[in-house]
Amino acid sequence: MPSPPSSEVCPAGREQRLSYRGGGRWAEPGPVPGPALPTGRAKAPAVSSRMDITTGLPAIDHHRDLHIWIIENLKMVPVPERAYGNFFEEHCYIILHVPQSLKTTQGAARDLHYWVGKKAGAEAQGAAGTFVQHLHETLGGATVQHREVQGYESDCFCSYFHPGVIYRKGGLASALKHMETNMYNIQRLLRIKGRKHVSATEVEVSWNSFNKDDIFLLDLGNVMIQWNGPKSSISEKARGLALTCSLQARERGGRAHIGVVDDESQATDLMEIMEAVLGCRVGNLYAIMPNKRINQLQKANVRLYHVYEKGEDLVIQELATRPLTQDLLREEDCYILDQGGFRIYVWQGRMSGLQEKMAAFSRALGFIQAKGYPSYTNVEVLNDGAESAAFKQLFVTWSVKQHRNRNLGGTGGMGKLSQVKLDVSKLHSQPELAAQLRMVDDCSGKVEVWCIQDISRQPVHPKLHGQVYAGNCYLVLYTYQKMGQVQYILYLWQGHQATKHKIKALNSNAEELDLMYHGALVQEYVTMGSEPPHFLAIFQGQLVVFQGSTEHSGKGPPASATRLFHVQGTDSCNTRTMEGCSGDQREMARMVVTVISEKNMDIVMESQEPPQFWEALGGRAPYPSNKSLPKDVSNFQPRLFECSSPKGHLVLSEMVFFSQKDLDKHDIMLLDTCHEIFLWLGEAASEQKKAVAWGREYLQTHPAGRSQATPIVLVKQGHEPPTFTGWFFTWDPYKWTNNQFYEEVVDGSLRAVSAIAEITAEVHNFRLSRWPSNGRTGPLALQALKGSQNSSENELELGPNVGGTGTGASASSYHSSPGSMINGGLAREQLMHQAAEDLPEGVDPAHKEFYLSDADFQDIFGKSKEEFYSMAKWKQQQEKKQLGFF
Repeated sequence: MPSPPSSEVCPAGREQRLSYRGGGRWAEPGPVPGPALPTGRAKAPAVSSRMDITTGLPAIDHHRDLHIWIIENLKMVPVPERAYGNFFEEHCYIILHVPQSLKTTQGAARDLHYWVGKKAGAEAQGAAGTFVQHLHETLGGATVQHREVQGYESDCFCSYFHPGVIYRKGGLASALKHMETNMYNIQRLLRIKGRKHVSATEVEVSWNSFNKDDIFLLDLGNVMIQWNGPKSSISEKARGLALTCSLQARERGGRAHIGVVDDESQATDLMEIMEAVLGCRVGNLYAIMPNKRINQLQKANVRLYHVYEKGEDLVIQELATRPLTQDLLREEDCYILDQGGFRIYVWQGRMSGLQEKMAAFSRALGFIQAKGYPSYTNVEVLNDGAESAAFKQLFVTWSVKQHRNRNLGGTGGMGKLSQVKLDVSKLHSQPELAAQLRMVDDCSGKVEVWCIQDISRQPVHPKLHGQVYAGNCYLVLYTYQKMGQVQYILYLWQGHQATKHKIKALNSNAEELDLMYHGALVQEYVTMGSEPPHFLAIFQGQLVVFQGSTEHSGKGPPASATRLFHVQGTDSCNTRTMEGCSGDQREMARMVVTVISEKNMDIVMESQEPPQFWEALGGRAPYPSNKSLPKDVSNFQPRLFECSSPKGHLVLSEMVFFSQKDLDKHDIMLLDTCHEIFLWLGEAASEQKKAVAWGREYLQTHPAGRSQATPIVLVKQGHEPPTFTGWFFTWDPYKWTNNQFYEEVVDGSLRAVSAIAEITAEVHNFRLSRWPSNGRTGPLALQALKGSQNSSENELELGPNVGGTGTGASASSYHSSPGSMINGGLAREQLMHQAAEDLPEGVDPAHKEFYLSDADFQDIFGKSKEEFYSMAKWKQQQEKKQLGFF
């Protein structure tokens, strides 16, 4: 066992010893959320003799990115795909994610999660832990392991499940059938909560379960009523409705009717149904205490510990705090990184021992107990060379060694683009190139410049474009065309010597311009010395920054006896800063010198300076001779976050495997691409004025100590430049025009659906409104709501109304003869290229594809039914025509 690092690495040399018994197996702390680890030595989990590890590991279908198993009878049992996102609280689950975009990349990292239900038993937890360990050994080192606890899952885990996770009551008996198809004999109440990562929990079917802040879904089989708390936000209502529609699609084949109660006084029919089930509400609704969310300031508190065994003790030695550097990690050792108690990382060097690797989770849980952290604290175990982006970006820099190979889906290989010459003809057709090079076009557009004088903006003569002063602020408006549409970028340039008064005037004038252009301006905040390539290129490499502040009179910069200029860069869009001059830099100097002075030019080489050169500088003196190397960011993985500030400090939720569908009109999203911070503003976002401040707080609190001069870019929905869209794997420019938003859905078909009136009539007919004299809950005659809609488990799972609403049509109009079904659907030959009169009885000619089995649908359309029905209608029709289902 290697000795601890010397005191030179950690001057404080603080050590903490934990009683610990070495060994390969790790022990869970009992039913969550119980105590972390018992005091004293941790015992290995009791794994039943009924458990056969050698035959218990499942085969993995590499054509799917997500695999989920439930632990039943100490075995890994696969969960049906249609039930993904449903978790029973008395069980443990194992989730494996293999990003499909990385499958062709050697050594692509996978994520292996171990999920613990809040009522899961110790035996199930021990079995799941053992399975995870052996599955990890089978998969190899390029796998990140996670420990998840119900209600406290990581952003990575939540990112798999759109539109949310559902926690279900029950244990083994109920879990054997994760989701019975088209079951209408149901009565349950779901509490829906969360911002970007939504969860729904089964609660008691009673008014006592309701509160003012959350969304509640009363699910009665053929009718689903979403009740919105009076204090819930519009975005929470919209996300709740997305989950409701998903349940309607997956569990009722799209046939259940949905009603939404936004205002009880305006939804009397729906309230009558709810009161028939729940009784009359007695008393007022209560407000809940908001969940304690970890803000960015707390996450910035990072500490690195070296962990090793000394005899039978586990020794933890603190090495360093923020900012951390990669060279602290030695490949023969193991380390714990504590991110403010929010998450515990265990990093395992590739040369560390097998026993150390097998004990990773046990050590993490022991550390959690010693620190007094909650038992649900998230744990992430990483192998050397397969680190997650979240871990790597806790360090000031991270270089990828030869044996490391990890990319982000959708951006793999983009790091190499910075080494190629700019081919402007490809920028619009290849937005990923524009994003990497930070160039929206070839800079041939229109340039307008204003200098901030007092509180107003004064236009700068075109001859003086590119000549700026460190004590001033400037607005630079660039106009160009993309896909035939006029686009704008407004740069807000701030000199290092600019006063607060001028900076305030700069911002107010930018707001005025944005109003003049009806909110179409992309606004980029630029600090002197950190100008992006496109900003430099529009001045053709002739941006000159003069000291001081001066009025722009059109006569150019004032003359001075001696002025020293440092030329930085090798071409018109190069932002790198280097001490000394290369051949390219000397060429750029020749171009710039005509702007600085009209006098004769002499070129002086280093170490060949004439005496008058040093005399002009006040005499020869020592000067920096080393070159300032640029930060290597070629392996930086962009990250997307949802922003909020519930208690005045920035709180972020990450979309780990992000796509355009993660952008919602109610959101403010932060995209970190290392060189720039993008703030995407949804058109209905309520806190747009806070966006720039959030971007600055993000940089100030970043654990890696990010530069405060990093450009911040405001991007409004519908006006996204290619430098933003290029970071997404795909981008649909028409998405915002085809999307149906919450208000449109509720004000349209949902609330007006005639079926609600029919169900209300049934309530009266069966006298469902009778409840006990105590005014609380009463029995519900489910037969009134089931009607004739009880259906066979052979019926199909998904329907054409995914994401939409139920209709007044009865379920029988979609029913097919079970005898003609194959694996839950009709044979493709019975549906493809068939006229309406040739279709099997009961098939709707307008939705022939609906009757395919899930497997056939995936094979023919290349996507799931849920994905297909979430597409715009015209796209569905187009694909159906191409594939013979129109």
